Amino acid sequence: MAAFGSLSERLTATFSSLRQKGKLSAADVDGTVRDIRRALLESDVALEVVKAFAATVRERALSDDVNKALNPAQQVVTIVNEELQSILGGESRTLSFAKTPPTVIMLAGLQGSGKTTLAGKLSRWLKDQGHTPVVVACDLQRPGAVKQLGIVAEAAGAAFFAPEPGDGVGDPVAVAKSGVKYAKDKGHDVVILDTAGRLGVDSDMMAQAAAIKKVTNPDEILFVIDSMMGQDAVHTAQAFLDGVDFTGVVLTKLDGDAKGGAALSVTGVTHRPILFASTGEKIEEFEVFHPDRMASRILDLGDILTLIEQAQKAFDQEEAAELEEKFLSETFTLDDFLGQLQQIKKMGSLSGMLNMLPGARGMQDQIDQIDEKELSRTEAIIQSMTPRERVMPKLLNGSRRMRIAKGSGSTVTEVNQLVVRFDQAAKMMKTVAKGGVPQIPGMGPIAGMPGRGKKKAKKKAGSRSGNPAKRAEMALGKGNSPTSGGSGAGSSFGLSGPTSE
Repeated sequence: MAAFGSLSERLTATFSSLRQKGKLSAADVDGTVRDIRRALLESDVALEVVKAFAATVRERALSDDVNKALNPAQQVVTIVNEELQSILGGESRTLSFAKTPPTVIMLAGLQGSGKTTLAGKLSRWLKDQGHTPVVVACDLQRPGAVKQLGIVAEAAGAAFFAPEPGDGVGDPVAVAKSGVKYAKDKGHDVVILDTAGRLGVDSDMMAQAAAIKKVTNPDEILFVIDSMMGQDAVHTAQAFLDGVDFTGVVLTKLDGDAKGGAALSVTGVTHRPILFASTGEKIEEFEVFHPDRMASRILDLGDILTLIEQAQKAFDQEEAAELEEKFLSETFTLDDFLGQLQQIKKMGSLSGMLNMLPGARGMQDQIDQIDEKELSRTEAIIQSMTPRERVMPKLLNGSRRMRIAKGSGSTVTEVNQLVVRFDQAAKMMKTVAKGGVPQIPGMGPIAGMPGRGKKKAKKKAGSRSGNPAKRAEMALGKGNSPTSGGSGAGSSFGLSGPTSE
C-alpha cells in the first residue's frame, strides 16, 4: 500500500545490509534498531510507540536464541515482523453482532475522513456476508450530507432511512433512535448510523455523539480515521476516546501518499483494534484489517492470502471449469477473454495486486508504470467487434480492424496487438490446462523447467514461426502493412507494450 511506501523502502534497505552479515554483533543490532527507529519516526509514528517498539526489538535481537541461530539476520526480520503485528493490534477482530437483531453500528470521525463513503462500503461488505443492513442519515448539518449518503447507499444496494432533509434541519438523536426502530419493523439485522463530523473534536460533537450513543446503545462504535492525517488523526482518536469512547477503528485512504504513521500508532495509543481498511475509491475496495498481513506488506514479504481471497471473490469456480474445457478444446473466444478481463477488474487495481506479491518493492518502478486504463481500452476494442468476429478472430481483415479501431477510439496498431495478445494468452492457458509450463512472451526459458538446455532445431528457409508474435514481426519485416495483422508483441491480459504508429 502506498501509505507505507517510504517505510517499507527504508526497512527493506536496512534488512538488505543486515543479511550480508554472517554473525550479528551488539553494534550491528544497535545500528539496525537505530535505522528502524529513524524510519518509524520519519513515517510519523507516535514517539511512545517507537520507543517501546525499538526497545523490544533490541532486547529480543540480543537474546541467545538469535545469537545461536544459523541465520541471525533472518531472525531479526522475524522479530521485527512479529513486533509490527503487535503494534498493529496482534490478532484481527471481526464485528460483534447482537444476539437479538438489529446490530447497531455507529460511525464517528472528523469531517472529511471518508465516513459517508465508508458507510456505503461497510453496508456492501455486510450484504456480501449475508446481512440486511440499513444506513441511517444522522449527519443533518453538513450541506448535502443526506443526499450524498443516499447515493452511496443506493450504489451499495443497501436500504436507506432519512426522515429529515438535513442541511441544518432535523434532530440527529431522534433520527438515530427512529432508525433503530425502523430496522426492527422492517426486519433489517444491521443498522449503520452515519453521524456528523466536525473540522476538529469539540464539545458539540462530543455531546451529540454521546446522546446518540445513549439512545441507541450501539454494539460497535467505529472511529473512522483518515490515514493521510498522520499524528493529528491519532490525537483526534484519543480525544474522542476520552470523551465518548469507541470499540474499533477503520482506516480510510490507505492507498494515498501518506506515511502510514496513523495506522502504526492508533492501536498503540488508544488500545483499540483496527477492524477495517478502505483502500480505494470503488465501493468494493474495502477489507478486513489483518495485522499479520499488513506487517508482511510493510516488510515486503507479500500478502498472498489477501490476494487469494480477492481472486476467490472475483472468479466463479463453475466458470473456471468451463474455461478449462474451452482451453483444452481450443474453443476459447474473445468473449471469454473479455469475461476474464472484467473479472480481473473486479479484483481491484493491478498495481495494488502486484504490491501484494513478495519482493514487490524491488519492482516498484515497473509497477508504478502500469497503466490501469489499459484493461478498459482492451475491453472497448473487443466490445466494438461483432459477435461473429469475437468467435472467429480470423475474420479480422484490414477493413474490419479499421472499423473496430474507429468504434473503440483506438488505433489499428492497438487492435493488432490485442489479437496477438489474445492468441498468446489462449496458447499459454491451453499449456497450463494440460499441466505444462507456458513460455511467457518477452521472457527467456524458466530456470529448472523441462526443456532447458536442449539444442535448438535449425529452421528451414521460408518456414513460419509457431509464435504469433514472431509471425507478425516477420510479416512486418517483409513490408506488410500493420493493418494486415502484424504488430509488436505485448504482454497478455490487456497490458500492452510500447506502440508505434
